[in-house]
Amino acid sequence: TDLPDRVDSVHNILLFSVFSSERTGSLGCVGWILVILSSIFVIVLFPITIWFCVKIVQEYERAVIFRLGRITDRKAKGPGIFFVLPCTDSFVKVDLRTVSFDIPPQEILTKDSVTVSVDGVVYFRVSDPIASVANVSNADFSTRLLAQTTLRNVLGTKNLAELLSDREGIAHSMQTNLDEATDNWGIKVERVEIKDVKLPHQLQRAMAAEAEATREARAKVIAAEGEMNASRALKEASLVIAESPSALQLRYLQTLNTIAAEKNSTIIFPLPMDVISHFMRK
Repeated sequence: TDLPDRVDSVHNILLFSVFSSERTGSLGCVGWILVILSSIFVIVLFPITIWFCVKIVQEYERAVIFRLGRITDRKAKGPGIFFVLPCTDSFVKVDLRTVSFDIPPQEILTKDSVTVSVDGVVYFRVSDPIASVANVSNADFSTRLLAQTTLRNVLGTKNLAELLSDREGIAHSMQTNLDEATDNWGIKVERVEIKDVKLPHQLQRAMAAEAEATREARAKVIAAEGEMNASRALKEASLVIAESPSALQLRYLQTLNTIAAEKNSTIIFPLPMDVISHFMRK
């Protein structure tokens, strides 16, 4: 009768340790027993097991350690040397350097029903190594997919004029949305840029024709304004010349000087009518 009682007691102890570990998040009795046995194993075979216990991570890396499937600390290890137990511990390396990737060209329907193809580039880095490992299966791939959907959602609320003129505002809006969505994943989106906006060829020809017509209309308006200003100046000059007849003679001489400077073979000299009438009387 003692043996079944002992088996039941051991079973109850194991169940209690499992339940307590689930409630408190600790390793529990069985977990601590395995950790102690692993430590004893490391101590007994010290010259050999030291090569399995010592790990090194680079300056730009951090290590997230799992002990019996649980994260041992709220802070990642590294850079430099850290120790693990060969039988109970495992770790995942996380790169903290900034990563960039291209957003594939996306066919987007703008707010004013124009189909355009837009691509971009995103720069991000891991800000919380533990969250990037524990909260998402693949932080890099998930961020890439989210960037594509965010690009479609943001540009779908803009018309074509805003898309072509306000790229910085669109990039800032995308960065804010991505940063908020990836915060639980331990990802920090540093920068988003719109690379290229491709328009349909028919729309490009229509926009070019519209721009050319606008330039021609502006040129005609400028020419008309110039003619109006010139006519006003001529009117004022005629009034001045009418008040002083000698000014007309000076204008004749100035015109002759200008013609002579161009080395023309023929010079037309305007003769005043009052001079001709004087000779005709004689």
